[in-house]
This record gives sequence, structure tokens and C-alpha cells, in this order.
Amino acid sequence: MIRVVVVDDHPLYRQALADTVSGAPELELVGAAGDGPTGLDLIRRLDPDVAILDVRMRGCDGPDVAHALEQSGVGTRVLFISAHDDGPTVHRALSAGGNGFLSKDAGSKEIRRAIVGVMRGEVVLAPVAGRRLTAELRRQRLPETPPLTEREQQMLERIAEGRSVAEIAAELHLGHATVKTHLRSLYTKLEVSERAAAVAAAMRRGLLT
Repeated sequence: MIRVVVVDDHPLYRQALADTVSGAPELELVGAAGDGPTGLDLIRRLDPDVAILDVRMRGCDGPDVAHALEQSGVGTRVLFISAHDDGPTVHRALSAGGNGFLSKDAGSKEIRRAIVGVMRGEVVLAPVAGRRLTAELRRQRLPETPPLTEREQQMLERIAEGRSVAEIAAELHLGHATVKTHLRSLYTKLEVSERAAAVAAAMRRGLLT
């Protein structure tokens, strides 16, 4: 069972998300909140596997919550769902520690698949969000390219494809600890702390196409 918390300040949509989660046999709804601060406290207390966050909320918004979770070392994965899917919004959400981004017009099946996907370590993006993020990253692209080793480039390409540590280790015939060492080195060079932000930073720098 994947334990899920829902945080959205629109009561009707929050209930719809709760019903979507509750209706899936592989998912368990463990809590719901209507604003950022309450949601942050709830996630810290319940330690769910996945948190579904609205981007724009009262008190503190979704990216603020995701950033606070990342800073405090909470391992909950974050799926953003928002009515606002412009490039800067998607970029900010993922840079704050998000593992996925869907539009609020996503259907129940798409949302359930996205929850399972982010739980597996995938970076899940709605097609329109992906296109707008790509455009935003091109706009923000930095001229300097950090020097990556061949192994670090291999790690980067595989995390961009949503591969897990175990899958990367098996494909490259490396130990899990070795893969994690290369990933830490990659994150340090890109000045990030997790895979979604690494993919975003690499695209900005032209390291991924």
C-alpha cells in the first residue's frame, strides 16, 4: 500500500482527490489538509509515502512545503497538481523538490498512475507541463557546463529516464553503493539534492536534450 496525504485549499477538489486515492486498492489515504502550514505539519507527523500538493495555497504554497520537507530530511515524495501549469510554475515546483507535476484536468487513472510512478522514483510530468518546462529551461539555460565524468553523465541520462538505483546498478554492472556515490557527485556538481532538480538543472545547462 502507498500511503498518501492530500493538501489542497479548494474543498471540492480536495475531496475529489481524496476519493481518487481511496478508490484505488494500491493506495491508502492517511490524511488531508486545506492549507500549506497544516499540510506540512500533517506530512511531518504521518510520514506518508507520497504527498499530493496544490501549488498555490494560503499560508505557504506547495513549493514552500516541498522545500521545507526536503530541508528537514523527510522522505515523502511530492506530486504537484495545479490549475497553473506555465513554465515558471512547473520549474519552481520541481526545483523545490517535486517528483511530478499534473494539471488539475487530469483524470483519476492518470493521477493514480502518477502516484505510483513517483513512488517508484520516476519524474512524472503531464505532457503540457513537460513542454512548458522544456521551453522555460531553454529560456533560463546557463552558458557554463559543469564537467561531468562519463559515469556521471550515464547516471544523469538514466535518472532522466526514471531509472531507480537498482535498475542503474544492474544495467551498468555496478554496486548500489557505487551508483549512489556517482549520484552524490553529480548532485554536488549541479548544486542540487535530488533527482528531479538534477534533471531540471542539467536541462538548463544543456547536458540533456
